[in-house]
Amino acid sequence: MKRLLAFALLLAGQMILMSLGEAREYSALVVEPESGRVLYEKYAEELRHPASVTKMMTLYLVFEALERGDLTLNAPLAVSRNAVLRPPSRLGLAPGDTLSVEDAILGLVTRSANDAATVIAENLGGTEVSFAGMMTAKARSLGMRDTVFRNASGLPDADQVTTAWDMYRLGKALINDFPRYYPYFSTPRFYYRGQSFDNHNHLMETYPGMDGIKTGFINSSGFNLVASVRRGGRRIIGVVFGGPSAVRRDSHMREILDDGFSQLNGAPPGYIETKFEKSSASRGQGRLYAELDNEPPQVTFGNAKRFKGASTPSGYQRAATVADSSRYSKPALQLRSRAAVSHRREQRESSRAAHRTAGTVSKASPKSTSTHSGVSAVAGKGRHKAHVPLSVAASKSRTAAASSLSTKTCKGAKGKTGKCLAK
Repeated sequence: MKRLLAFALLLAGQMILMSLGEAREYSALVVEPESGRVLYEKYAEELRHPASVTKMMTLYLVFEALERGDLTLNAPLAVSRNAVLRPPSRLGLAPGDTLSVEDAILGLVTRSANDAATVIAENLGGTEVSFAGMMTAKARSLGMRDTVFRNASGLPDADQVTTAWDMYRLGKALINDFPRYYPYFSTPRFYYRGQSFDNHNHLMETYPGMDGIKTGFINSSGFNLVASVRRGGRRIIGVVFGGPSAVRRDSHMREILDDGFSQLNGAPPGYIETKFEKSSASRGQGRLYAELDNEPPQVTFGNAKRFKGASTPSGYQRAATVADSSRYSKPALQLRSRAAVSHRREQRESSRAAHRTAGTVSKASPKSTSTHSGVSAVAGKGRHKAHVPLSVAASKSRTAAASSLSTKTCKGAKGKTGKCLAK
């Protein structure tokens, strides 16, 4: 009886661990910040990896320093070797360079540059670890009780977590606390040292009223987006974590934002089916994967005058039109999840094992081998082909053909080897 009870407890413990390791990575939230009315919510209090939406807090601390007078937009920030060696996305800085505060801001909101994030962290906090502590402390003061920051960029770290609710609170704070600097998030393109970097938030190009704010991607988080939209004097903020692709994440964000505005206009909540909800791998699995964000911008080279446009109150230059930036709206590459990579690896190993089995069954006939369990394998030169089950009729047909060949008689002379010579 005791053994049975111990086994039951062990099984229950394993099931709990499995449920923790397979928690849904998708979550979403839509709120009208003025009234606090929740327009859509799903798994919004569950922990998620923030990826590059982390940079919203990095910029919050920069904007605070600007407001206090500790920084100016033209102030140079020293670039260290540690910052230069951060994984992509990057601006392409070199050790010993300096980066202005304004260029660092623009590098984060458009390119989502990890080297620029570390430059900010080291100049404001001394070290990135110290700056991450400042970020977490600020999160607590803003009511973000479930968020922990370990770096300034959102690069993979198992302990760097947040929730959809916390990122909504941060987005709301950025809008309310820094009306002078929040417009940076709507910059469609940033020109730096002969290169143009498009904003990763391509939904701004097509969704009316959207004015920011930040995208993010690492393998353990999926495709994330915090978005703010203002229409007819009313603003709503949406958060989506765990999209399987940038396109599908944007499509879902569009759907829940549309439904949110419909509710504000008196319609009942709509039925929204989230087709990409799925189980995620255990927390921190993306530690070895570099932050590439959701849609790395295509880079163009040319005259800087092409990119000059109307200046904003804070003095930075934008691209001429958002419509012009639509030429760069397609993703430059497709990212595969770790699960997909693992699945492909298993397929390759299975194929190799089957290939070795087929080779040992018949080495004398490389083109056709008989196999067990009614399966035919094709070996020989080139890539190993998939095993195809043989029907009973096909097997009988081949047997009959082989039998007829063996019963044929030689009507002519035979050679020394016993083979039939020409008639």
